[in-house]
Amino acid sequence: MLPPIESVAHPSWLPAFDTLPEGITSIRRFLDAETESGRNWLPAPENVLRAFAQPLDQVKVVILGQDPYPTPGHSVGLAFSVAPGVALPRSLSNIFSEMQSDLGVDAPTSGDLTPWSQQGVLLLNSVLTVQSGVAGSHRGKGWEQVTGAALRALKNRTRGAPVAILWGKAAQECGADFDRRGVISSPHPSPLSAHRGFWGSKPFSRANDLLIQAGIAPIEWELA
Repeated sequence: MLPPIESVAHPSWLPAFDTLPEGITSIRRFLDAETESGRNWLPAPENVLRAFAQPLDQVKVVILGQDPYPTPGHSVGLAFSVAPGVALPRSLSNIFSEMQSDLGVDAPTSGDLTPWSQQGVLLLNSVLTVQSGVAGSHRGKGWEQVTGAALRALKNRTRGAPVAILWGKAAQECGADFDRRGVISSPHPSPLSAHRGFWGSKPFSRANDLLIQAGIAPIEWELA
């Protein structure tokens, strides 16, 4: 069962979700029905809203994904991240390769992106759950309204919008209202599309340049 949002999300996010007619009630009903029908879904309930654990005003960079990894054991509630010890999905492997090329850092030994989240990188999928083994299966079930409300709150906050890294068409559509001066767009890091312009796009150094220009401390992207 999905836990109450106020028990997982930082309180600063709650006004954004209060603007939704039903909050996440309809999504909770949908997930309960999936469980009752024997259809397992990911990530674990306690991790579904994990991206919102950090305060809204401390978000420096938002990286948008589409939906969680459908492979059991992979999705952890942070877009593109996996748990320590889990083999890297190919998209994440490509992200790390670009980071090495962009910043000249060593290859990470873990796909756990928690250190990015703790520095103010919001790793947000537009859809926050998925049926186990069935990619894209929970699109159109209501999550888009929830994550859309979160993105509007970021765009409209007093201190200004964060830098937005938009990988792929879905992310670019989701983040279309961000000020283009603070947006870094490229094809998705998936093996199917990385060769179309993700390689060489330098999103990490470009994001830090934008932060520095705004007088904000850059992200330490290098991972152990």
